[in-house]
Amino acid sequence: MQLATRAVVTAVLAAVVAVAGYLGGIPLTVAAALLALAFALGWPALVGLPFRAGSTVVVAVGGIGAVAVVHLTTVEPYLRFLPLAFAGAILLSFVNELVRRDGRERLVESVSGTVTGTLVAVASAGWVATGHTPGGKPLVVVGALALAVGSAVVALHLAAWVGAFVTSAAAAGAGALGGAILPDIDIAAGLVLGLAVGVLVTTLHALFDELPSLRRRWPSVAAVTLPVTVTGTLVYVVGRVLVG
Repeated sequence: MQLATRAVVTAVLAAVVAVAGYLGGIPLTVAAALLALAFALGWPALVGLPFRAGSTVVVAVGGIGAVAVVHLTTVEPYLRFLPLAFAGAILLSFVNELVRRDGRERLVESVSGTVTGTLVAVASAGWVATGHTPGGKPLVVVGALALAVGSAVVALHLAAWVGAFVTSAAAAGAGALGGAILPDIDIAAGLVLGLAVGVLVTTLHALFDELPSLRRRWPSVAAVTLPVTVTGTLVYVVGRVLVG
C-alpha cells in the first residue's frame, strides 16, 4: 500500500473515531474495539513475528479486553483496571509461546513483539476513557480531527524536517480550530492537543514508513490503524492535564 493511500485510510479512520466520539457510548467502544482487532490482524506481519496466528490472538484479546474493561468502568479513574487487562495479556503471550510447535525459534523476539503489539492495542481503550470523562467528548473529536489532518499532511513529499514541522503545525491548527468551535474545550487546549498528536504522527511515520513489509496488505492494515490506536491514550492523558 502506497504512502498516500495509507495516509488517506488513516485520516478516514480518524474521522470515523471523531463521529463515534461525538455520539459517545457504544459507538465509541465499538470503534475502539474494531481498531484493536484490525491492528492485531496486521501487527505480527508488520514486524515479522515468527508465530503470527498466536500473536494475533494475544494482541486482539488484550486490546479488545482492555476496551471492554474500560467501557464497564463507570466511575473514575476509568483506567484503573487497565493494568490488570494488560498483565493478563502478558501472561497470555507466554502461553502463546508454550503452544508453539516450531522449535520456538526467535523466542525473545516473539515475546517482546507480541507484548509491544498488545501495548499498542490496549492504548485504544484511551478513546473510551476519554469519552467517559465529563467534557471528554470534545476532546475525542478534537484529537481525532487533529489526527486526520496530520495523517493527510504527512503524505506530502517534503524533506524530513520540513515535513515533520508542517505536519505538526497542521495538526496543531486543526486542534485549535476544533477548540474554537466545540464547547468545553478552549483554543489553547486544542492547540496543545493537536501539536501532541502531530508529533506522534510524524514519529510513527519516521519509524514505520520504510519497512519493506508495507508492500503487503495486512502489514499495511496495522500501519494505518496504529496511529489511531495509540492516539487514544495520548488524548486521554493530554486531556486530563489540560482540561481535568
